[in-house]
Amino acid sequence: GDSGPLASAIRSKLTAALQPTHLQVLDESWRHGGPPGVESHFSVVVVSERFAGLAPLQRHRLVHATLQTELAGPLHALAIVARTPQQWESDPHVPSRPPCLGGSKHDQRRA
Repeated sequence: GDSGPLASAIRSKLTAALQPTHLQVLDESWRHGGPPGVESHFSVVVVSERFAGLAPLQRHRLVHATLQTELAGPLHALAIVARTPQQWESDPHVPSRPPCLGGSKHDQRRA
């Protein structure tokens, strides 16, 4: 289920904006109990030179800015792994995904 219209839009927008050397767009909506065929939860792995010199938060903002139309509409949740090509080569692993937390009360950083 990674070929829906929203997945395609995410893929093409990130490709245009960030010229990634590696891009993975995963539709994870099914993991969150939504009705079949509804695209709402995605995770992306973006490897791009554009991230060089940017802190993780800035990298995520760049991805969010690129997808702001989708995030204002059908896209409810977006998990982002953003790396430079150098970082990806030295560690080409995606961290395992935390479960969907849903509420903002979980956003506090754990010490």
